[in-house]
Amino acid sequence: MTSSNSRESQYPIDKLFLDRWSPRAYSNESMPEADLLTILEAAHWAPSSSNLQPWRFVYALRGSENWDKFLSVLVEFNQGWVRSAAALLFVVSRTHNGELGSAEQKLNYSHSFDAGTAWGFMAMQAHLAGYEAHGMTGFHVDKAYEVLGIPDGFRVEAAVAIGKIGDKNQLPEKLREREVPSQRKPLSELAFNGTFIAK
Repeated sequence: MTSSNSRESQYPIDKLFLDRWSPRAYSNESMPEADLLTILEAAHWAPSSSNLQPWRFVYALRGSENWDKFLSVLVEFNQGWVRSAAALLFVVSRTHNGELGSAEQKLNYSHSFDAGTAWGFMAMQAHLAGYEAHGMTGFHVDKAYEVLGIPDGFRVEAAVAIGKIGDKNQLPEKLREREVPSQRKPLSELAFNGTFIAK
């Protein structure tokens, strides 16, 4: 059993997994592009089926010419708190393998799974670098394709805000109450020996 960050695991794990969380209160600080690229460097080393590496990352840094355009892709609720983050990016996966536009392209069954693994690596590296990352699907999907210039054959999986943790008092009262590391369901509800159990 491991305890850290007001969380407790049922089995012994590295406390890194308990310390990482997804805040909404960020510090309004900018981040050097090199810091973000270091985080993405870790993400791009994630494992993938047949080493296809179907993930892509499209990003904007706070204060850059693309910042407001990227923010506009998010639903209004998320725009409110993401404004104080240092970076906003979108995780995109390539849905097929083979040459783009070719009739021989084949569906990459695990494209979302692989992109999700890259997101996990990203979140861990952000934490190790003194930042925290918050993934979300609260964005306007059609607008994301248009604004980001995403062509056919790719899927916008999620948006991710990254920054240094700030004062939770900047959030609306309802969000302040939730600005703590969340708990998890018991492992017994998620892992089954031999037979799947729908819960």
